[in-house]
Amino acid sequence: MDKKSTLIRFGVALIFLAVCLMFFGTVYAKERTEIRIGAPIPVTGILSMLGREQRWAYEQAVADINKEGGIFVKEYGKKLPVKLVIADAESDPGKAVAAFEKLVKVDKVDLMLSSQTGQLTLPTCIAAEKLKTYYHTTTIVTPQWAASKFKWSTLFFWDPNQAAGTAFDILDSIPKAQRPKRLALLNEDSMDGRGFGPFFKIEAKKFGYSFVADEPWTVGAKDYSSLIMKLKGKGVDGIILFGSNTDSVTFVRQSKELDLNWKLLHGFKGTWGTEFWNALGNKAQYVLADGFWHEDFPFPKCKEIGKAYFKKYKKQSVSIGMFYALCQTLFEAIEKAGTLDGAKVREAVLKYEFKDTVMGDVKYNPNGTSILALSAFQWLDGKLIALEPFVKDAQVTKLAPPWDNR
Repeated sequence: MDKKSTLIRFGVALIFLAVCLMFFGTVYAKERTEIRIGAPIPVTGILSMLGREQRWAYEQAVADINKEGGIFVKEYGKKLPVKLVIADAESDPGKAVAAFEKLVKVDKVDLMLSSQTGQLTLPTCIAAEKLKTYYHTTTIVTPQWAASKFKWSTLFFWDPNQAAGTAFDILDSIPKAQRPKRLALLNEDSMDGRGFGPFFKIEAKKFGYSFVADEPWTVGAKDYSSLIMKLKGKGVDGIILFGSNTDSVTFVRQSKELDLNWKLLHGFKGTWGTEFWNALGNKAQYVLADGFWHEDFPFPKCKEIGKAYFKKYKKQSVSIGMFYALCQTLFEAIEKAGTLDGAKVREAVLKYEFKDTVMGDVKYNPNGTSILALSAFQWLDGKLIALEPFVKDAQVTKLAPPWDNR
């Protein structure tokens, strides 16, 4: 056989091999049966209360989209159901990163949904950069996330100035003669606290308020009596408190025991969960809470998911809507991108506006952030009631009477 014939046959073989590879690649693509989305959330540990509501919202959003047959992905020419794969972050930053890496390397997820709080989500954003996996996140203080200029994640959360300002919007809504006169700021000594705490001071000055006490708050302490007695000695009658659920419960319980008669206690981070009321009972009456969402919001599906959550757990939530909307925007971005390529899905998140989510219309900025409005709620008879001025025609804030009159 001459050299020319050999080259021709070799060329034909290469063409045949290329055709085969194209054929089998097409068959493989058409045989894809699901979209795998991972979530490294705190199923156990100190943040598990937050993680439980987050997990329910993710699971409900996945169940709802799968009832519609899944998400149409142009790349595969069909709708694909979503498979949610959860790994326990164990409320620990290092374990959150390990959970993220397992989801990508072992479970082979296509895309990722957020972990919980900055202490878990920020390190997993770093892991997303390393692994080049698109990560659709929330619950990080916006400047902390934006400073890193991440290229493989996006952030749906509040602006800290606007969020801190809600405490002073509430104070301004109370008739001046009745407002607390001596305010204290208690801010936990944590990454979240250090990141968010300064904005309370900025907003206080902007609104014309000042603090007679500005105390760091030890995380995980069993006894806050010395702190409470210090506040009592300064005549504190209004408190802005940023801390975990467990620490918030301890503080409120001990403030009753030591007769610290605040008129208003506005909790951030730790006072909105039903577990807060369950732990304290009527001692939680009148406590205010931050929150991202309420079933009374005037958006599609709000009442539907609120009722579904209550039906299962016999309690309400002011967080599930934010996590549900996170899923809604990701699912729609996948369809608009027409692919499961993470970089292209992220491009779609930044490019499009997402209408009629349970958080309203959502639009991301070029830097990858989308700002949601924080609201305020108050515990009254075991329910979190939406407050003016954040929800139109809602409840007006009620001041707490002295402990012996409650």
